[in-house]
Amino acid sequence: MPGALDGLTIIEMAGLGPGPFAAMMLADHGARVIRVERPGNLSVPNDPLTRNRESIALDLRQEEARAIVRALAGRAEGLIEGYRPGVMEKLGFGPDELLEANPKLVYGRVTGWGQEGPLAQAAGHDINYLALTGLLSAIGTKDRPAVPPLNLVADYAGGGLMLAFGMVAALLHAQRSGEGQVVDAAMTDGAALTGAIIYGMRAAGLWKDEREANLLDGGDAIYGCYRCADDKELSVGAIEPQFRAALFEGLGVGTSPSRSEMAEAIARRPRDEWVAHFARIDACVAPVLGLGEAPAYPHNQARGTFIEVGGVTQPGPAPRLGSTPADAPRAPREEGADGSAILAELGYDEAAIAGLRTSGAVR
Repeated sequence: MPGALDGLTIIEMAGLGPGPFAAMMLADHGARVIRVERPGNLSVPNDPLTRNRESIALDLRQEEARAIVRALAGRAEGLIEGYRPGVMEKLGFGPDELLEANPKLVYGRVTGWGQEGPLAQAAGHDINYLALTGLLSAIGTKDRPAVPPLNLVADYAGGGLMLAFGMVAALLHAQRSGEGQVVDAAMTDGAALTGAIIYGMRAAGLWKDEREANLLDGGDAIYGCYRCADDKELSVGAIEPQFRAALFEGLGVGTSPSRSEMAEAIARRPRDEWVAHFARIDACVAPVLGLGEAPAYPHNQARGTFIEVGGVTQPGPAPRLGSTPADAPRAPREEGADGSAILAELGYDEAAIAGLRTSGAVR
């Protein structure tokens, strides 16, 4: 069954992190995504972020290769790039050039700091983009420096997810109006947006500017992670009164325990014993699973949350769509594996394709 985005073609200028993540989401839901590889791009073997793609490898230092990108963009509904501001313009396919040739094109750009602003050209990574939102300062324990939440908040939530949402929104607009546009997805903007509730709580006087002093940052005993007798961990999130009462009763700790009392009680039994104990108690309790454990956990198995593609266990497509569900993903292609077929679609004959390979414009 065709996915929800079937019929749309997206050109992905190969990069790292949020760009491939957004392209993966679009491809998972049926878009045809052609990934333009370039020499020297870092990659992970069988990277889940590059599943469901076609691949063409081009040396963009050569005009013949740049002409291929312009031809691809002229036929596509969207393009995604994650270079520093100005790089695409220097290559000759910035938004002005490509939108002039294809006015319906949705041109997605994802960077750390955005296309404009004092830091637009500055180097940075997820932790830096998150740092400027104020949210990083709230993560961690009060007696140590802030803790980076892996690279999930700015790179993937603030960058990749926001770019995917922006692309779909702009593609819908282009279908209605015939008008393409630029999507400027800055990881620092998107990461800040994920913290809307924290800023709302702060404005209402419900959030203090210190760690472990608030409901959601470890300041309340009923929201956090605890070590069990086997050194594995248990998460509790009993915010509402009824869940809180069920948690305390299940632990046998009275009606108003301190964090140390909670920790002492949970440390008496192994993690999986607690999981079994709370299996029929609505107390917002769950095991803290390791990366090797999560795919085999019964709930994850029942929903097919994790799948195997090309021998790699990885998260499956999300969210679930009722009428146009995502197909099982295809494994990542070898770099440049689809080059000849893509060039043939553009009208290049066998001799021309052989010449492009000889010159190194196409690898």
